[in-house]
Amino acid sequence: MSEQGRDPFEIPKEMRSMAEASFDQARQAFEKFLSGAHATAGTLEEKREAVAAGAKDIGAKAMSYAEKNVQASLDYAQSLLHAKDLTEIMRLHTEYVQAQMRSLAEQASEMGQIVSKAAMDAAKSKS
Repeated sequence: MSEQGRDPFEIPKEMRSMAEASFDQARQAFEKFLSGAHATAGTLEEKREAVAAGAKDIGAKAMSYAEKNVQASLDYAQSLLHAKDLTEIMRLHTEYVQAQMRSLAEQASEMGQIVSKAAMDAAKSKS
């Protein structure tokens, strides 16, 4: 068709080609964005699972320590009830305090190891 016989509302082929190329580029960019978003979501889920597992271990160990410490205190109180004199009370008290200090030091060390492991597991899950 000649320039004069052309429909004034017809989109030129060059413009249509440019628009299609732009649309294809936009679609590809969006697909890359979605792919990245899915990968990030997967990584976050792995981290969440690792952190939750670590928190569960820490909570279980803390509960175990609490039970052990309460039981030691109850045993100590019961032994005081059966003490015959002040000398025995002082001996029982000294033994209890020393045992609790050792126990607390062990518990702090173990808890530090558990927390470190949980942090390392959470960090590993991202790779």
